[in-house]
Amino acid sequence: LQQGDCRPFIVEGYQVGLVRQDVMKQLMRYPDVFHIQPDSVELNPAFRDYDERSSRVEAVLRECRSNNMFVTLKGWREECFEVRSVFSNNSLLKMDRSATCLFGIRNYGVDINGYVMDPEKGLCIWLQRRSKFRSMRAGLWNLWVGGGLSVGYGILETAIKEAAEEASIPPELIAKLRPAGSVSFFFESERGLFPNTEFVFDLELPADFLPSNSDGEVETFELLPANEALEKVFSSEFKTTSCPVVLDFLIRHGLISPETEPNFPQLVELLHVPLQSLYTRHRKQNPAENGQNSI
Repeated sequence: LQQGDCRPFIVEGYQVGLVRQDVMKQLMRYPDVFHIQPDSVELNPAFRDYDERSSRVEAVLRECRSNNMFVTLKGWREECFEVRSVFSNNSLLKMDRSATCLFGIRNYGVDINGYVMDPEKGLCIWLQRRSKFRSMRAGLWNLWVGGGLSVGYGILETAIKEAAEEASIPPELIAKLRPAGSVSFFFESERGLFPNTEFVFDLELPADFLPSNSDGEVETFELLPANEALEKVFSSEFKTTSCPVVLDFLIRHGLISPETEPNFPQLVELLHVPLQSLYTRHRKQNPAENGQNSI
């Protein structure tokens, strides 16, 4: 991002995202919903609650979609993500997941690394190839199981749901799921801005387990030795947003180390971009006792 190219997106006094210049130009068509300020883009503060904010923004986005204003809205999902000032706070509104990149909204997802300790090949990792019929990133290789954190679902709940849908993991195996922290990263594409945080889980699987897709989103699965999986991760056929999760897994299991990777410190930092403290330009101010805004 070039300095000055984006302005903070403000809701209820909190910065929740970033808006690029090309998006701002289109939002100027809706002055009753978005207030374009010299240093920010603010959602109309007259919208007083979650439902009103959500419905007013959705109406604009649906009109933008029908007018083909933004390429990302071609992937409209009828699946919403929450928009928060920070993850632990109550949500300020919800937004279709295809649109969040227009506002630089922090997205949260859940990913599961499925692996096998083979007595001959050592650590092996399950990967999946996405169905060629997917609306986004069709046919690309991907980590084993993953999905976005949608409205109404918790983190562990999402992990269990995605494990069942994508790989048909039975309850006795999913019970062995182990939390493994998170990774975070920020990237930009023609679609928009993507500040992503992925909650990561590891699941060791028996050598004879064969995953089976049940939601039509996966074309095939493949179990690869760790070094072969790493080669695939760096190929152009691997889904960009899944690379950090696999790299984090290989670091935690010692396959990538300071001895094997000269840029190890930089790599570890890039897997943990401090997104939760990045959007700090605006904070809601409480009135002081004399009626003036507190400093």
